[in-house]
Amino acid sequence: MRRTTSPLSLILLGLGAFLLVLAPMLAWYVEPRAKRTPTDIDTTTVFKGTGSYFDTGKVKTVRGQNLTITRQVRGDVEDSEKHGRAVWDVVTSVDPDSSLPAADPHDALQWTQERWVTDRRTNFPVHCCGEEPYFEGEAYLKFPFDVEKRSYRWWDNTLGATVPLTYRGTKKIQGYEGYRFTGTVKATKTGTRQVPGRLVGQPRRSQVIADEYYANHGIELVADRRTGRIIYAAIGPRKTLRAPGSDKDATVLLDSDRIAFDTATQKAQVKLAKDDSDRLKLVGETLPVVAGALGAVLAVAGIVLVVRGRKDDGANGPGGRDGSTEPKSPHPDTSRSPLQPSTM
Repeated sequence: MRRTTSPLSLILLGLGAFLLVLAPMLAWYVEPRAKRTPTDIDTTTVFKGTGSYFDTGKVKTVRGQNLTITRQVRGDVEDSEKHGRAVWDVVTSVDPDSSLPAADPHDALQWTQERWVTDRRTNFPVHCCGEEPYFEGEAYLKFPFDVEKRSYRWWDNTLGATVPLTYRGTKKIQGYEGYRFTGTVKATKTGTRQVPGRLVGQPRRSQVIADEYYANHGIELVADRRTGRIIYAAIGPRKTLRAPGSDKDATVLLDSDRIAFDTATQKAQVKLAKDDSDRLKLVGETLPVVAGALGAVLAVAGIVLVVRGRKDDGANGPGGRDGSTEPKSPHPDTSRSPLQPSTM
């Protein structure tokens, strides 16, 4: 018996099978490869706050001053593509109002230029490509993708070491929720500096190799869960000078209880985080679910049409429902054959 299948049923079956294969590929293959630290980044973040700093013009510490930290991050795309890493050049400037905008390093209270190199997938540091300084840890300018509810080792460049940041729940920034982490840094010697003796309580000595100490009143970072992008940051840096071997601060170089992302920076970071997070969710969750559900529906519909088409073909074929190839004869009670003898 010849059986035929409608083209529509085959199309539905094929499309359904394709979507069923596509769904796990999006979730297990495409989405993990989309989680890569970008190489073409070009962003500027601004911290605002108040505090004290050593005014070299007045040769003393001035208090209650506005302080601004400006950080510009640019990706070196050529080196990134060459080495397969995320290579970022970072310029940071700490300024009072008098030296803004943060353009001239000679006017700034503090000005640094660095090169950070990380693995694009894990966010771990990679020591190559002219990296400066050498750094360790898990979190720096961003957290790893898929941030977990645990402590992370954050690299503090002023300290020159990692600082444990503890997970403190969630916090909304500009209406967008992220994971909050906090930590502190106890006063730690970070180096030495030659200064006039009177700055460290030794006026009879013209020059002294003073100890430089650094502490942080409080670090607060809020990171987007999916991308690891920092949508809010606040720090409380304190840099001081001490006489050699002393355990007491003699001169305050910089001190602020809190310097944090300004409103414009918060909004910009939230927008970037939300856009990237939405794209990852689309590829890793929404499209696989939709593709899987639609694929199942189309595949079932195709199978039903194939089965129904075969049944209909068998019922309406040349032989009819009983499969007989002989034509049916008239009912004997309603039609007599001419050869049939009649009775009187």
